[in-house]
Amino acid sequence: MTADAAVAAIPNGARICMALGVAQPPAVLDALARRAAAGGIDGASLYYLLSTAMAGQSVLRRELSTRLRPMSLFHSSIERTLDLQSIEAGQAPVDLIPVSFSRVPGVLCKDIGIDTLVTQVAPLDANGEFSLGTNIDYAHAAARHCQRVIVEVNHHMPRTSGRNTIPLSAVTAIVEHDRPLTEVPAISRRAADERIGAIIAGLIDDGACLQMGIGAVPEAVCAALHDHRSLGIHTELMTPGLAALMRSGVADNSRKTIHPGKSVFTFAMGDRDFYDFMDGNADLEGHPVEYVNEPSVIARNEKMVSVNATLEIDLEGACNSEAMHGRQYSAAGGQLDFVRGASASSGGKSIIACHSTAAGGGVSRIVHRLSGPVTTPRNDVHFVVTEHGFADLRGKSIAERAKALIAIADPRFREELAVHCR
Repeated sequence: MTADAAVAAIPNGARICMALGVAQPPAVLDALARRAAAGGIDGASLYYLLSTAMAGQSVLRRELSTRLRPMSLFHSSIERTLDLQSIEAGQAPVDLIPVSFSRVPGVLCKDIGIDTLVTQVAPLDANGEFSLGTNIDYAHAAARHCQRVIVEVNHHMPRTSGRNTIPLSAVTAIVEHDRPLTEVPAISRRAADERIGAIIAGLIDDGACLQMGIGAVPEAVCAALHDHRSLGIHTELMTPGLAALMRSGVADNSRKTIHPGKSVFTFAMGDRDFYDFMDGNADLEGHPVEYVNEPSVIARNEKMVSVNATLEIDLEGACNSEAMHGRQYSAAGGQLDFVRGASASSGGKSIIACHSTAAGGGVSRIVHRLSGPVTTPRNDVHFVVTEHGFADLRGKSIAERAKALIAIADPRFREELAVHCR
């Protein structure tokens, strides 16, 4: 049916689950925005993680927020912009639901009770199922819980293997709309990124299993691993950098203890070439986030290495990875899931990476006291890496941690930080 016909079945007060990132369905969201703008729906809530510009131009327009209330579980630049607009207008910022990524399906389906899923999928296969392609994450659980499942079939969506399909019998409405997927442009890397990447690569052994976040530093780590061998991949986010390791044979998954021979992910973002690499690739498996990000599952991978970024870290090792200047910047995501999973792995390492400074070098990211929430507690932090080196906090006292962290802070701030340790 048409997108307008599909969204016409969504009632007032609906609790709508919008797919994450690349899987957000443009035709369906445009139709839903048109309906809201015309006053055809009211009192609905929109639950999601990591919105894209396309969603920001449709259902997340500020003038629609009283009819389609944004309920973010992970902010992007869209919510940060909306927050600034709301503050200028004297209104409340976008609501955020704090939750670890592994727990999102349970929160959406059990605690909130979402009733409608809207997502993009690959075309129907011979078994009568739609592949979720780039985004299995929480869509897999939502498709089995929601009473209304609206899929936008897009031939540009790669078909991936794993536990990642929606059966035709679960679908309420099918909208056919071919449009190139949202792409993440190549990230330019600075000298500090390359230095951090090289330090982290030096901490990774042959045969390790990798999880990487998004951004310049994880891409620099991947680029620095070209001389490694027999690496594996078990990650929430599949990226072009990890794909490059597969293409070169560095990441062949030959020594993985679970899913040997397969790179495991729960969502993916990249460019067109990357999506083409994913399409029909038997070496890739997509699985639901409640499995991929479950710390006990992560820990079953021997020599698991997680690499995640933070915004600031205090002298005891606690990390704030989600708020800046008193406002929400992103959210917890899967950072703590992988920190704990890697820490429990045999031979595993959890690595938190950050530049030593922000604001053009004017602000230290290693601080006496955090300015936002604790995303990863001090009890869980293992390695911290800046462009000035790394600190292994495992087994260190508070005083020893402070000394180790000051040693990798920007030299201009070390004396000031040391004052708080005397």
